[in-house]
Amino acid sequence: MDFKEKLISSFMVFEQDIDLSNPVHEIRSKSLKNFEEKGFPSKKQEAWKYTSLAKILKSDYGIFPKKEVAIELKDVQKYFLYETDTYKIVFIDGVYSPFLSDTTHDGLDVCLLSAALTKSKYKNLINKHFDKISDKKDSLTLLNTSFSMEGAYIYLPKSVTAEKPIEIMHFSTGKQGDFFLQPRNLIIVEENAEVQILERHQSLSNHKSFTNSVTEIYAEDSSRIDYYKIQNDREEAYLIDNTYISQNTKSNVDVHTFSFGGEITRNNLNFYQNGENCNSTLNGLTIINGNQHVDHYTLVSHAHPNCESHQEYKGIFSDRSVGVFNGKILVDKIAQKTNAFQQNNNIVIDDRATVNTKPQLEIFADDVKCSHGCTIGQLDEEALFYLRTRGIPINEARGLLTYAFANNVLDSVKIPKLKSRINQIISSKLEVKIRHEL
Repeated sequence: MDFKEKLISSFMVFEQDIDLSNPVHEIRSKSLKNFEEKGFPSKKQEAWKYTSLAKILKSDYGIFPKKEVAIELKDVQKYFLYETDTYKIVFIDGVYSPFLSDTTHDGLDVCLLSAALTKSKYKNLINKHFDKISDKKDSLTLLNTSFSMEGAYIYLPKSVTAEKPIEIMHFSTGKQGDFFLQPRNLIIVEENAEVQILERHQSLSNHKSFTNSVTEIYAEDSSRIDYYKIQNDREEAYLIDNTYISQNTKSNVDVHTFSFGGEITRNNLNFYQNGENCNSTLNGLTIINGNQHVDHYTLVSHAHPNCESHQEYKGIFSDRSVGVFNGKILVDKIAQKTNAFQQNNNIVIDDRATVNTKPQLEIFADDVKCSHGCTIGQLDEEALFYLRTRGIPINEARGLLTYAFANNVLDSVKIPKLKSRINQIISSKLEVKIRHEL
């Protein structure tokens, strides 16, 4: 039995533990049927041309946790933003950990999706938002929807500002063998509300973990969302991350994706601007080595006038690592006065590393300001020579130049302690000793 067949047959087991009369289950059943028809994506599809799932699908993953696994705070504290007070929603092998979490219903909801899907007080919001913007043609999103039950549910009412950042943490312990996780997050930020969110998936052992994550984010009028994805996992970890964002009038959403680890990582980031004067920012930084593979697939759909989007993705690749960037900006014919920018710059440290980049513009309006571009190159030899003439050893000189190339992506990070932490990771990856401001 291959993995696809195992998943389909496991759906009946999944149904034994849920309320089949819940309207959400009709969505699950329909999604499973569509996934069964489509199967997993392959390199024959243009969007997956440079990323193969064949290696991932060879393992025999556990699908449902056989037991609850406890972990000590001291063993995972370093993965949290412990220098800053935060709300926390923590899952261990897909199971909620109340011991490590710090949730709230005081003025805003930071809690579990399982509660939101089953409790009547959330019914109207679930009916309005759940699975409304996800891609019904994407097979991995369909698979996640089929088994959707647990993840983070975040709701900010009108004009509420979250007093502290929210951390969504998923730990895979390996105590149940190779494991398949499918977290589902739903985030609703009402008019004029504001929030900062961090998301991380972290393996704690050398067992293989395969995570297929889906997040739906709704930014209502004049809302503000800063979202940070920290990906610095072990080499045995595989992550497929699908994020869908709906923006209404005058909303501002920034998404920062920091990809530093994991054997295969695929980030699908989709922005849909559904009102005027929206502003979307997509920043990404990838630093990988060995045989690691990171694929960024982005879409910004401009469907209304007077909106902006800004994309800047940078990558540093060494050894036999592989980087992929496939970004699309789509401007509808009514989306006049759109201002859209997209740039992907890459440094290849070793000749064996590979980068495939494809920035795209599809413009159907005539009064717009849009640009895109990409670069793939090595370090500037003249700059390297200049540093060496100042007595800086070759390896340190390379590190300083790559650090300078990567560091400006942090300019728009608004949480000081997070900026310091990412700076430390960058320095470690590039083997540069830099004094960081705290």
